[in-house]
Amino acid sequence: MSPDKRQHRGAHPADRELFAQENLSRLRAATSELSWLRSRAYAMKAALKLVGDQYNLTERQRLAVSRAACTDEQRELRNAHCLSVQSIRNEGLVVDGFNLIITVEAALGGGVLLLCRDECIRDLSSVHGSYRSVMETDRAIDLIGDALEDLKPKSVRWLLDRPISNSGRLAEKIRDSAEAHGWPWTVEVVFNPDAEILSSQGIAVTSDSLILDGTMRWVNFNRYLVEKYLAVAWMIDLRS
Repeated sequence: MSPDKRQHRGAHPADRELFAQENLSRLRAATSELSWLRSRAYAMKAALKLVGDQYNLTERQRLAVSRAACTDEQRELRNAHCLSVQSIRNEGLVVDGFNLIITVEAALGGGVLLLCRDECIRDLSSVHGSYRSVMETDRAIDLIGDALEDLKPKSVRWLLDRPISNSGRLAEKIRDSAEAHGWPWTVEVVFNPDAEILSSQGIAVTSDSLILDGTMRWVNFNRYLVEKYLAVAWMIDLRS
């Protein structure tokens, strides 16, 4: 496999066509139907194939639909446990580091963002065991820091996945930025960030579905940041 030489976390060359305005109604219908099937206990793989074949979706469109869909129960529980961003003042946060960083990198790099059925924003990037900083990484960290500084949490605990290569380098980059700005951040590289977040007393900052289904307190910071600071980002609404 050739090394990852990407300089941006931007759009796939085909994305402008795949997610063009004329395709959105079809993608929304597919998201709605996949959510309906999942709400009735259909397995994801079978349900996605059924819906994808019905709407003649490409693999990348199916990925978008699968990330945007959720069951009725998941949507209700996630919304019930979501706190307002203003409520994090003087509270401790625990951040799903790669989840947040990559979404902001994608937004800055012109990648497509999905406004999903549970009101979260998600991207189409994937790490596949290796992370590589891109041209937008430093700006993404600073933008996150500026947004959090305005909201004034008491502390911010970043968690990065140790099994992902270059996680240590990203941790150092985040620590250096925090030290330079005087932000109250700690950064840890751990084997299972999901479990750490779920066992933490802090408010979770993530759009990861597995974490959202298990946490009692989370904040939709990814969406807040994009909508307030990156209004020109390319976002498509896949809600019904």
